[in-house]
Amino acid sequence: MKTMKQLAITIVAALAFCITAQAQHLTILSSNDTHSAIMPNQDGRGGLMRTCVVMDSVRRADANVLAVHAGDAVQGTVFFSMFRGDVEYAALDSLGYDIIIMGNHEFDNGIGDIAKYYGNMRADKICSNYDLTGTPCEGIFQPYVIKHVGDKRVAFIGINISPKGLIADKCLGSLQYHDATTVALKLSEYLKTSGLADRVVMVSHIGHNGREGVPSDVQIAKNSRYIDLIIGGHSHTLVDPSNNNERYPHIVKNLDGVDVPICQSGGQGEFLGKIDFDLATGKATFSQIAITEQYDRQAADLYPALNAWLKPYAEQADKKMNTRIATSAMAMDKVTPALGNWVCDAVVEIGKQLYGNEVTFSLMNRGGIRQPMPEGDVTEGIIEGMLPFDNRLVVIRIKGEYLLQVFEALAGRGGDAVSSAVDVVFKHSGELVSAKINGKKVDPEKYYTLITIDYLANGGSRMGDLKKGEQLFVDTIPYGKHVIDYAKQLDAKGKKIKSTDKKRMRYAD
Repeated sequence: MKTMKQLAITIVAALAFCITAQAQHLTILSSNDTHSAIMPNQDGRGGLMRTCVVMDSVRRADANVLAVHAGDAVQGTVFFSMFRGDVEYAALDSLGYDIIIMGNHEFDNGIGDIAKYYGNMRADKICSNYDLTGTPCEGIFQPYVIKHVGDKRVAFIGINISPKGLIADKCLGSLQYHDATTVALKLSEYLKTSGLADRVVMVSHIGHNGREGVPSDVQIAKNSRYIDLIIGGHSHTLVDPSNNNERYPHIVKNLDGVDVPICQSGGQGEFLGKIDFDLATGKATFSQIAITEQYDRQAADLYPALNAWLKPYAEQADKKMNTRIATSAMAMDKVTPALGNWVCDAVVEIGKQLYGNEVTFSLMNRGGIRQPMPEGDVTEGIIEGMLPFDNRLVVIRIKGEYLLQVFEALAGRGGDAVSSAVDVVFKHSGELVSAKINGKKVDPEKYYTLITIDYLANGGSRMGDLKKGEQLFVDTIPYGKHVIDYAKQLDAKGKKIKSTDKKRMRYAD
């Protein structure tokens, strides 16, 4: 990795950008985790055209505006599964983002696709703690960018999440990760003490707050001296600037007792952050603008060309979203267990069809279930949006002692989605109380056959102990397509989709 001084010599001249104005005030519009939400979501919130209205209205009222996207622009709706990013990245360009960073889902189709799309975007691409040498992205990203506002220099650094257990190795190429906290603190110190920057903004995709010892916006802010403002992503946290609560604070004291504001605007484009940054004092305040139907009329009137470009994509997506394939007897959200229970039970039945009756149970990650299941008509698009990832089903034969270690890892994060054969009880400390398969305690010496997805089978989401099992079967088709076919089979038999809210992994007290 280049030294901070070498990086400065290499790029400072090319990246300096002057906003023509004398005032030492900057307005920043911030987005994160928009996840292919081109159209309004099931709750009627968000949408590309509405966001365009809001962003342009702010720009018309203020000469000093920068727009920043903190990663995960893709994955989560049929727009990505159908068009692979063609719509989302063009949309970022159309909305006029000035600075963008990668999220973990940018890697879903491989690092080559990142190079393909980001290489053609007009925004400044920043990435401070990934070494991209030898990858298709080499030369596309810079470790920081400096913007001039009046007589002040504002540096933006890009801090990305550790890919271990989160991004499949095959999607990374030769990318090397450097600790997010170390890079953020050292680079911000260098930019300030070298005189290159008066203010430093950290744009991150690491999450607002999390486990002790794991880099997060809050943890970095607490340990910083030279970061003035953080614009975050990844955890989908809607930070409320009117309530500095302990878990999701919008203000954190740094090592010198100075306030560091942290802005993150939820997910799916439902909100747009608007940050007022006083560059003279370093004080930043922000608000969250709700993206709602109130902007629909202006979106239709003001942007005929953009609407015309979007129309053929939207029509294809609408067809998939509106063609019924099954009926759900109940609404299932992503918070309660019912949806994860149904997916896991469906996967067991699919596994038996693909491999055989030896498949006893399944385990999945609830984080991979991205959309709720509505009551009533279910379309192919609903299930695609619910299970959008390009994961493949894997059948594993695993010894009981290692399976218990898997359950301990799941217990350590409060449980996860499992099929009906599983009954696991644990303490709040993560210690297992009991683990049963089909009503019998897991025998450390016995072997069990389960089905999961390749992301977990290969150690993702802290499931490294699954790698101790033997992979008996690896499918070649994205598992969401199998779930679509399973829903069609239910419908052909006159059955409805239904589930239970019973917790199959639960606390003892």
